[in-house]
Amino acid sequence: MNAPAPATPSPKGLAAWLLGTLEALAALLMVAIVLLLFGGVVSRYVFAMPVVWIDEVASVAFIWVGMLGATIAMARNEHLRLNLMVDLLPARAREYVHGFSLAAMAALLLALIWPAYLYTREEWIIQTPALSIPNSFKVGAIAFGFAAMLLLIVVYAGRTVRRPALAAGALVVAAVVSICWLLAPQLAQIGTASIPLFLGGFTVLCLLAGVPIAFCFGIGAVSLLAFTTSMPLMVVIGRMDEGMSSLVLISVPIFVLLGCVLDATGMGKAIVDFLASLLGHVKAGMSYVLLGSLFIVSGISGSKVSDMATVAPALFPEMKRRGHQPREMVALLATGAAMADTVPPSIVLIVLGAAVGVSIAGLFQAGFVVAMVLLATLLLLARWKARHEDMAGIRRTPRERVVRFALVATPALILPFLIRALVGEGIATATEVSTVAVLYALLIGQWLYGGISPRTFYRMLVDSASLTGAVLLILGAASAMAWTITQSGVVQQLSGFLTTLPGGAFTFMLVTIAAFLILGCLLEGLPAVLLLAPIMYPIARKLGINDIHYSMVVVCAMNVGLMMPPIGVGFYIACRIGDVKPDEVIRPIWSYLAALLIGVLIIAAVPAISLV
Repeated sequence: MNAPAPATPSPKGLAAWLLGTLEALAALLMVAIVLLLFGGVVSRYVFAMPVVWIDEVASVAFIWVGMLGATIAMARNEHLRLNLMVDLLPARAREYVHGFSLAAMAALLLALIWPAYLYTREEWIIQTPALSIPNSFKVGAIAFGFAAMLLLIVVYAGRTVRRPALAAGALVVAAVVSICWLLAPQLAQIGTASIPLFLGGFTVLCLLAGVPIAFCFGIGAVSLLAFTTSMPLMVVIGRMDEGMSSLVLISVPIFVLLGCVLDATGMGKAIVDFLASLLGHVKAGMSYVLLGSLFIVSGISGSKVSDMATVAPALFPEMKRRGHQPREMVALLATGAAMADTVPPSIVLIVLGAAVGVSIAGLFQAGFVVAMVLLATLLLLARWKARHEDMAGIRRTPRERVVRFALVATPALILPFLIRALVGEGIATATEVSTVAVLYALLIGQWLYGGISPRTFYRMLVDSASLTGAVLLILGAASAMAWTITQSGVVQQLSGFLTTLPGGAFTFMLVTIAAFLILGCLLEGLPAVLLLAPIMYPIARKLGINDIHYSMVVVCAMNVGLMMPPIGVGFYIACRIGDVKPDEVIRPIWSYLAALLIGVLIIAAVPAISLV
């Protein structure tokens, strides 16, 4: 009797199998990157025998982690996007907008898959320096990622969106593409006047429709090149490859993993408990503890969300018991996270340094001091707000308990200073120190803080790959869009205008602060930096502004914008973590944002703060 034929996998089952396979590959590559880079550190600094091929293999693995992670983020709906306008729509209209969003994403991927294949084929003749293998083994990840994301979009759309909404979205996209194609000769003749249409109109329209930010940048760049020039779209793939291939960026997934280890082991909570025992009895003490905890914990995790999620649950119950208003607590939490984002290892600083060619070690050194200036402004405001705080019944923690908390927290407290010392003294690069920090945290966490189960560690690896993919795809798309803007000649016109403003460099600094405040609200911070940095840095250099000083102003202004209501994404994340309605926090947060802005202006006016 013949065995029955195997059942054909359903789309849902096929997508689940594909996702599980991609997650396993991403986790395996994450482990390989950490071990390779740590092996390189040991071979170089312990045995004085550098292994020249390690960085090359890690770079190839990193691009694959990024594209696998971007696909995983697509399946999880974790790509960064602006949902504010879409959430205001009625349910039926929202479904049609969602259908348009999926159609626009699919159209971009369809437009880029063939150029990505051609780019991979052409890179076959390029040999890598150390291993002498074709560069196609690395850049092939881009074509694979595009194809996998397109497959997931098709499966997801077929399961979750009604056919009328999908058909309407596809028709709108097809109509726009057809009109632009027919009008291409006329569009090519109007020169820079087409930029507001493609890089402004199309990008903003897609952004408001909830299209992921990376895809919005890609749509703007591809549409401008396709309909106004004769350049092949393979140029976009080349710019994406260049934007994503910096060796420094390899530290991003490892520092994200470090933040996961911090959460899972309770190392962050140990720091919070120690500071609370040390300062909890003084007036405004719990506010000091919250800000100090964010400052120190940020020096381990490199992620604002991780910082807030670690500190808030540990401190908010006690702060409420002492009479702190939840709205004030959330306002302080949000602005404290913005303050601490320049504390090494800041993922934003790493990505910014890679994008504009600024020393990561220099950014780390400056970021620590700049964060202290912003911390001082928030501490002063918190002390003034607590001038009428009732301290009756609040007792100093017994010395024995303080010592016990200190002993438990010491291994965790050492880590941020270890990171800063290794990078600052030139002992290890930002990429190398990230692996040292992860292995240190894993060993200390296993020995002192309860450890991590294999299942939990696997999920942490996958989560790190997913976030890395979302960040890397934005970086690649922003690089392509920034190059497109530069080629159009707009930057030269903008440079001529900004360099002749009255007031010179300081006026340009004020323009920078205003621009990044606004874009920090709209584009979740990091995309704003990646989009504008290649345009603004050449102008700053013309005006004689130091790159590191300018970087500190850019990042600080962006962080303030990220927390500004009613649009700032970070503001809503803080409200969700603190379990307080955004409407209640909008009013009190402005005083804290004003304190941060004063700090940003001081940093802009005094270059020595950033150049110590």
